Amino acid sequence: MLIDCHMHTPLCGHAVGLPEEYARAAAARGIGLITMTCHVPMDWGPFGQSGIRMQAGELAKYFEMVRDAADTAETFGVEVRVGIEAEIFPDESKLENMDVLLAKAPFDFVIGSLHHQCESYQLWLAENGVTEDAAIIETYFKHLTAGVRSGRYDTIGHPDVIRIYGTVADFEPSEHEAVIKNFLAAVVEADCCMEVNTSGLSKGVYTVHPDPLILDWAAEMGVKLTIGSDSHRPESVGQHFDNVIPMLKKKGFHVLHFFRKRQRYSTSIALTEIS
Repeated sequence: MLIDCHMHTPLCGHAVGLPEEYARAAAARGIGLITMTCHVPMDWGPFGQSGIRMQAGELAKYFEMVRDAADTAETFGVEVRVGIEAEIFPDESKLENMDVLLAKAPFDFVIGSLHHQCESYQLWLAENGVTEDAAIIETYFKHLTAGVRSGRYDTIGHPDVIRIYGTVADFEPSEHEAVIKNFLAAVVEADCCMEVNTSGLSKGVYTVHPDPLILDWAAEMGVKLTIGSDSHRPESVGQHFDNVIPMLKKKGFHVLHFFRKRQRYSTSIALTEIS
């Protein structure tokens, strides 16, 4: 079964199309399961509010939208699950309300992402005197590693997104091998997953997230993968899967993972067919 486990709704303020439209796009591409993952509400302003994430008062609407889409999509053979894209952040005190939400809301799947481009992380870097590119990159991956070890997340989203949006001028994985491999080792040790996010092929340096070299290391170390298009419009569902999935096969990955009620399942890459 082909899966796509990362897409958004208009509630985040920068996506278009209802969940049902995403499900119909998935059906047209032969994708049998999708997971909606809107950005989690955060109460601290620097995480970004209007136009970036839904508000806490919109969660009921979010669940209703996804539930309605799931009921309709079942009639044309697509399973629709409800997830959330949660935040990774070095100051645990800023995540307390998010933790309450993750504990009580019936999510199927939780992505952990460190959005370095948000004011929240930019403030942290400035306040802690982390200004040089190399130090920023090393610090970013150390924070991802801490996120893995927190046990909050089912997968780590777009793990090398530090390479785009201008926080650093350049990113070469080979120059940061030790800290990246430490992150990958933590993923394995925690029995967490890492996301292959195909939206990277549409922006920045036009390379899949994470970089193919990081995927080589991940294959060698036994990292489990989820895959997501990070779609913000229905026509992007499954974007670049026709290139990325064959690449993953060549690198030695045999399965992809997805979640129902926070429980992990797998599907064979060998059986996936891209329409």
